[in-house]
Formats: sequence, C-alpha cells, structure tokens
Amino acid sequence: MGNLGCGCSGSMAKVIERPETSGTQEKAPSELRQWPVQLHLVPPNAPYFQNADILVCADCVAFAMGSMHHELLRGKALAIACPKLDDTSAYVEKMAHIFSSNSVKSVTVAIMEVPCCRGLDIMVREAIQKSGMDIPLESITIGINGERRN
Repeated sequence: MGNLGCGCSGSMAKVIERPETSGTQEKAPSELRQWPVQLHLVPPNAPYFQNADILVCADCVAFAMGSMHHELLRGKALAIACPKLDDTSAYVEKMAHIFSSNSVKSVTVAIMEVPCCRGLDIMVREAIQKSGMDIPLESITIGINGERRN
C-alpha cells in the first residue's frame, strides 16, 4: 500500500533507511528570528521583512533536512507554506506585497523534490514579477532523503 490514492507521487509511502546515531549529540541552536512563520499569518509589513533576506520554505523541508536551520534559515526572515495542502489563493498577492513594501535584499525558495511542491517556486516567481521589484532569487530543491538536489 504505497500510494495513498491522491495521485501524487509525493504522497507515496516510503521508508528512508538511515544509520543509527550513537552517543549524545550537541543540541543545534534554532536560527529562527521571528514569529509567526506561516505565510497565512505573517504580517506583510512586519519589521523582520524590512531590508531582509527572505526564505520561503515548503513545510516539509525543515523535517527532511536536518541541517535546515544552519544551512538555509540562518540570517533570514521566514515564511513557510505547503502548495498542496494550504489554500494558496492569496499567496502570490501577499508575497508580492511583502516584496514590494520592504526593500527585500533577496529571496530563497526551498522546496521538496516531489512534483506538488514545485507550485511554491512558481508562486514566488510570480510574486516577485508582480511586485515590480528586481530581487535576486535562489531556488533550492531538497530530496526526500534530506540532501540538497541542486
């Protein structure tokens, strides 16, 4: 019973084999610099977006990529979203408002390798275009095993 019936290959159940870790590991500090983080909840004019590097991140990235805070989030304002499960109808407009009213330095979008996640990258690109701003964009894809694909 691999497929959950919704037709998306990203919904297929899969076991990811990992070697067991031994001993105690040092607790990694959080790099989160603001609250809230969900795109529906972040205020477009929040002070943490002003002159910021912004990470727009698919929800699953933080769970798949153990080093997400250190590698992707450090020094950035965050907005998380799920292009498959969220009501995304207002996302392009909201991000365009964030990008146009906050002197954003850069945007990084981090998505999972599953097909349904590509929608978030498309929405961010549309929002930058709609904002009329020239903002550098980096797109990062994370494999379901947690490794960076590009």
